[in-house]
Amino acid sequence: MTPVLEVRGVTKAYGDVPVLRGIDLSVDEHHAIALIGASGSGKSTLLRCIDLLEEIDDGDVLIDGEVVTDPAVDPVKARRRLGMVFQAFNLFPHMTVLENLTLAPRRVHGLNEAEAAERGRELLARFGLAGREHDQPDQLSGGQQQRVAIARAFATRPRALLLDEITSALDPELVGEVMDVVRELKAAGMTMILATHEMGFAREVADEVCFLHDGLIVERGAPADVLGAPKRPETQRFLSRLGV
Repeated sequence: MTPVLEVRGVTKAYGDVPVLRGIDLSVDEHHAIALIGASGSGKSTLLRCIDLLEEIDDGDVLIDGEVVTDPAVDPVKARRRLGMVFQAFNLFPHMTVLENLTLAPRRVHGLNEAEAAERGRELLARFGLAGREHDQPDQLSGGQQQRVAIARAFATRPRALLLDEITSALDPELVGEVMDVVRELKAAGMTMILATHEMGFAREVADEVCFLHDGLIVERGAPADVLGAPKRPETQRFLSRLGV
């Protein structure tokens, strides 16, 4: 079976500073992979390279077997097949919640206004935000805004979701409601790569955990193995600092 996402030998440097030093990663349909590691280990850069927001120095990114890092491939069209959610909610402050959700389906994917609005309302109800369609983003809590951001990424029916530390900007009491949305998406079979610092969440949601250190995946495996019985000393030190 062809993986939904595949990363082959991807390298990325900023000036003379290497950030990714040869990453290989494969994500099968309906699977979730959690990226863990200290700040600066390359997690966010890897997600941005997969979403073609950063130009890679070497290697390839494939979506459904197609090399999308080929210069001949339109990166905008390739990016339409993925949904990305950032640490910051990045909602358009001058638009209502529903307008935020319907913009990409209308402008990029060609849905008419009625179809886009119907899909948007369905997603808001699904994510516990029914009745908030006409609110502005600043009328919502941080957790609600992040749920809108996830719904917006999901509204275009992407092949996979890329989630970059989506709870790190939230107050602790709001983290759970965002995690519930991701749990629901995983249960529904959404293919995902999530960078996270929530080890309990990674253990619960991920099919595979990858520990990044100094731009490399140095340990990977089932959550119970990587988080419960890590083999590499770098992984052991990282988890011990977190009290895992």
